[in-house]
Amino acid sequence: MPFGEQPAYLRVAGDLRQKIVDGSLPPHTRLPSQARIRQQYGVSDTVALEARKVLMAEGLVEGRSGSGTYVRERPVPRRLARSGYQPEDESTPFRQEQADERIKGTWESCSEQEGASPSVAERLEIEPGERVMRTRYVYRADGEPAMLSTSWEPLTITGRTPVMLPEEGPLAGRGVVERMAAIDVIVDNVLEEVCARPGLAEETAALGGVPGHPVMVVIRTFFASGRPVETADLVVPADRYRIAYHMPVR
Repeated sequence: MPFGEQPAYLRVAGDLRQKIVDGSLPPHTRLPSQARIRQQYGVSDTVALEARKVLMAEGLVEGRSGSGTYVRERPVPRRLARSGYQPEDESTPFRQEQADERIKGTWESCSEQEGASPSVAERLEIEPGERVMRTRYVYRADGEPAMLSTSWEPLTITGRTPVMLPEEGPLAGRGVVERMAAIDVIVDNVLEEVCARPGLAEETAALGGVPGHPVMVVIRTFFASGRPVETADLVVPADRYRIAYHMPVR
């Protein structure tokens, strides 16, 4: 194959992709069958099959049991804004992170104690097996699942305090910074790392997506005087949301 020349299956996939993008194959239209692709492009069954696999992996088409493969309706990405965790009166932490009062944010959560896994222990700078409070969240924007979050807090910090359970007690739902301040732990720094990976089956099921489609993961850790006091994984469907950061200029 000459340098720079695409394999046949990518050329076929590229042409079909363009037809999807320009509307020649609109949402809910059945994708040409493998035999039709073979005839139309003059390629083998293997090439036709691989081209269809590419489109499916890109999330442009979906298989329907007993019916065929159809063009998916492509959502218009919404902005998921993160703005430095500045407290605002009468605003939930989730709505603060959206930085958009038009979005109505709600969430469901569940907390339980567990021993820290090696990866969580490394992030919290504690020993593996030390007790942490793990809290799982499903966040919704206008009723639609928008983000999953799993957070871990060392019980050496919050244990036997009014803020041990993030979503219960006098500061339920008020966010890490305010909850920690209530027990004289002053959060002064936050680190966020953003990466992408294929979504796990349980994640995409909760978010209303397709297993294997990409998700964005925000790995967040709050610090107080250099000590990690909370760490979390935030998972967002990459085809429906963009993460925007508002950084104050000092």
